[in-house]
Amino acid sequence: MHRRTLLASALAAAAALSLTACNSDDGKPAADVSGGTAAKPIVTLDSPMEKPDLVLTDSEGKKYDLLEKTKGHPTLVYFGYTNCPDVCPLTMANIAVAVKQLPPAEQKDLRVVFVTSDPERDTPAALKKWLGGIDKDFVGLTGKFDTIQAGARSVNIGIEKPVKKKNGDVVSTHGAQVLLSSPKDDKVHWMGMQEATSDNYTKALPKIVKGQNP
Repeated sequence: MHRRTLLASALAAAAALSLTACNSDDGKPAADVSGGTAAKPIVTLDSPMEKPDLVLTDSEGKKYDLLEKTKGHPTLVYFGYTNCPDVCPLTMANIAVAVKQLPPAEQKDLRVVFVTSDPERDTPAALKKWLGGIDKDFVGLTGKFDTIQAGARSVNIGIEKPVKKKNGDVVSTHGAQVLLSSPKDDKVHWMGMQEATSDNYTKALPKIVKGQNP
């Protein structure tokens, strides 16, 4: 696979370590991103990463082995939570718009996985209801926080345990990047930055589903 410059990889790594703090405080910005930003909304990594090795519970209450269920399929993985007021729903909606532009066969082959960073509130039922309003074919996963955090960290996505503020708001801090893996080798070759729009994903997905650089 053709690889881009080391600069692109360094920018992607820096962005992967940045965190987005989401809360429900209506009077203030719900997301504040720190750290580096990538020059492009979808970055090709110089060194592909293994997908997170996670065995969790899906929105139907069944065991879901991420590596097993996504093997051989182009896969998008995002860590976030359903009570997020802006970043998470916008990201998933952007992906949903792009997915609908693919031919039916490619839509069926694609796996889009949403892993909660707030498992205490994001039960299987909550995930099913929330994702059902975006795309019923998207997979929602929940489980023990420590397991989820370890899986996220394995792919340079930082998440922190949700914190309840004195006013009752819950703040969940998580990386805002989307992991995109190739069906050719089941590795993460690309990363969607928080700035990626539905148009960006619409242009990139036709190539990504074939294992090609967008």
